[in-house]
Amino acid sequence: MELEDLRVFCAVVDAGSFTAAAAGLHYTQSGVSRRIAALERISGGALFTRQARGVRATEAGRALHGHARDLIARLDAAAEDLRALRDGVGGRLRIGAFATANAALLPHALARFRAARGGVHTTVREALSPALLDGLRAGTLDAAVVSDYPTGTLDATGLELRELGEDPMLVALAYDHPLATAPNLRLRDLASESWIEAARHGIGSETMLAAACERAGFVPRSDIDAPSWAAKLGYVAAGLGVTLIPRLATAAVRSDVVLRSVADDLPRRRVCLALPPPGVRLSAAMALGELVTEEAADLSGDDVSSRSRDRR
Repeated sequence: MELEDLRVFCAVVDAGSFTAAAAGLHYTQSGVSRRIAALERISGGALFTRQARGVRATEAGRALHGHARDLIARLDAAAEDLRALRDGVGGRLRIGAFATANAALLPHALARFRAARGGVHTTVREALSPALLDGLRAGTLDAAVVSDYPTGTLDATGLELRELGEDPMLVALAYDHPLATAPNLRLRDLASESWIEAARHGIGSETMLAAACERAGFVPRSDIDAPSWAAKLGYVAAGLGVTLIPRLATAAVRSDVVLRSVADDLPRRRVCLALPPPGVRLSAAMALGELVTEEAADLSGDDVSSRSRDRR
């Protein structure tokens, strides 16, 4: 059975007339008659009885009408869902982000996205950047905000990376630290401090810190290993050490901690929007990407040092 034949058939049942159905569908009456005749041949019998004024569905016609109506409704719903996905106003959008991006960058962008496209169901998953790229390849994520260090170890094979900007590292000190307001702060001024760092190996803040401190002429001392930003900043606030924190995380920094930039060459992460290939890319993912790009530009323009001093 042809879908258009079924649509014409339902129109005739609803209108009770070939003539009225033809007018509503912008068909000729003979065109309607040909489609109904084709359906009757397939069905093996008459679908309508002719009356003085119009037609009435037979028992077979009434049985077919129920199925045809449900089928057409489901196909129309499928077409509407596909249209919503194509236009980025419906369906679901599965987003991934590394931890620091979830401090302010993605939340601000996602809030704007939901306000503009409430018909899209969004979910967020936090993970390390390599795992997020794997999720994009596996089809479990539709877009992700990822980061990489200058050594460029991320494998983005088969994906597109759109650079959002750099995420420089800042030094976090207790608000009453003697150097919290010192002018022209340098790493070597903190040579005697204990550095609160996560115990990890390979690419990461610990390795980058060691390299930066080596260039400044000292080896950083660390006697507290803390993997989370909340824990690191807790120890910093208690005056037990200092730490590095990415600029993207400044919105989540507690009020008893001051952030300072230093004149030395501290590590800068590259922040990117990762997308699947164009053929499977969602319009909603592109729309979110535009908002994330705008938020990244706004955050990079913040004066972190002055804001930290004001917070004191």
